[in-house]
Amino acid sequence: MGVLDDKVAIVTGSARGIGRATAELLSSQGAKVVINDLDGDVAQQTASEIGGETAVFAGDLTKGDAPDKLVQTAIDAWGKIDIIVNNAGYTLDAPIHKMSDDWWERMLAIHLTVPFKVVRAAAPHLREPAKREREEGVEVFRKIVNVSSTSGMFGNAGQANYAAGKLGTVGLIKTIAKEWGQFKVNANAVAFGFIETRLTSAKNDENQMEIDGEKVQLGIPEQLAAMGKMLIPLGRAGTPEEAAGAIFFLCSPWSNYVHGQVLNVTGGQQTGMMF
Repeated sequence: MGVLDDKVAIVTGSARGIGRATAELLSSQGAKVVINDLDGDVAQQTASEIGGETAVFAGDLTKGDAPDKLVQTAIDAWGKIDIIVNNAGYTLDAPIHKMSDDWWERMLAIHLTVPFKVVRAAAPHLREPAKREREEGVEVFRKIVNVSSTSGMFGNAGQANYAAGKLGTVGLIKTIAKEWGQFKVNANAVAFGFIETRLTSAKNDENQMEIDGEKVQLGIPEQLAAMGKMLIPLGRAGTPEEAAGAIFFLCSPWSNYVHGQVLNVTGGQQTGMMF
């Protein structure tokens, strides 16, 4: 028995890193999970390795009606949605005076517009059941969790685009909380600090991803990573599993009265990374 038995969850960007750890944890607690990633092969592999029921939607959520198709994947598989974790994202770093329009717009697209479109597509499947439950005098809580960052909360040199998108998603989640609280849809965000993922690992030729046929460099210089860890009172970066634990709390029954909040998961870090 798990605390999420019979719940249906969508986790975007869930083939690797924090997303995968989140999908694994939700599944281990009984949830049925839609795995999403740009790389369909990796998404399928992750789905096959996670215990429990899974479905896969592979594709770029910034393209066309992909958010609607993602939501429909859950509906086709299980007929409902209980949990949405908006986690998909990456970085394109440059100082403001050198940042292109394209890089600015791509970060807003994946970190802010995609969560909006996923939530909008899921709206009928979150609101309509709640209306019936309200008439019956029954409380059933559903959950939306947006993944933000300390870059959004505090700013970060070289990440104006990423920071703007990550803070924007906080404004989005707080608005959802005000609009959909009446439907018992808990809407919260997690702002992560330094978590060990591809985005914070070494910047080298092996740490890249491909988007629209273009190689995108991920990671940060090792010296900056070492400096960043000095700002963390716990003295180390967090793990994807520790990050997933915070998301799980906001998806669980224990967070039913936590609403419109941002949970900082930083190891005690109270500032941006100052890169």
